[in-house]
Amino acid sequence: MRPTEPVVLITGAAGPAGRAAAARFAATGARLALAGRDGPRLAEIGAGLGLADDRWAAAVGDLRKPDGAGAVVAAALERFARIDVLLHLVGGWTGGTPLTGLDPKVLRGMLDQHLWTTFNVARLVVPGMVERGWGRVVAVSSPLAATPGAGMGAYGVAKAAEEALLGTLAREVAVTGVTVNVVVVRTIDAEHQREREPSPRNASHTTPEELAQVLAYLASDEAASVNGARIPLFGRG
Repeated sequence: MRPTEPVVLITGAAGPAGRAAAARFAATGARLALAGRDGPRLAEIGAGLGLADDRWAAAVGDLRKPDGAGAVVAAALERFARIDVLLHLVGGWTGGTPLTGLDPKVLRGMLDQHLWTTFNVARLVVPGMVERGWGRVVAVSSPLAATPGAGMGAYGVAKAAEEALLGTLAREVAVTGVTVNVVVVRTIDAEHQREREPSPRNASHTTPEELAQVLAYLASDEAASVNGARIPLFGRG
């Protein structure tokens, strides 16, 4: 059963999706570990949530590196002693270059940003969830992981690798009380252009608040049977 005051680790907490998720989960009584590389920015976001100081923590580290992920998880555990929900919302995109002209460093960078950040944090967080018999892991991905686009190879390959990792993890934690799911968005509409200036171009965009609502559901007891799912949030367009 979901803890009364779950501890939620939000990676990419300084981005639009991370901020919306933090606000949503803070309003429902969760305790938050806000992860990122910019400590002052995380502190600003945390202070703006209206939570008591003992209900949130800044967890600073570079998740692309094992030591950085270790620092993030250690900061969360030092404050709260456990992590019940991992919302992996790390962003980062590059595109426009055909694969035959792609600098290998660009591909490695995208793999670091998406595959390795996911692996580095999940391997530290999930065992504790399994031991306690309850946990939720949710990450955000892109349609390009399944339907590659020309010039989008580095990003598409990295997101496909991330999804393969999470799909494997979902199978490995089945029946443990832990679930692992992916939410797919085309564009996160931080400026709410879809609402202010609707057009065919932005009809499939997803607002941060819409994304946060789905994350909240997947982190609930009601979503216990949803595991290994790839949920699209771009159906308007």
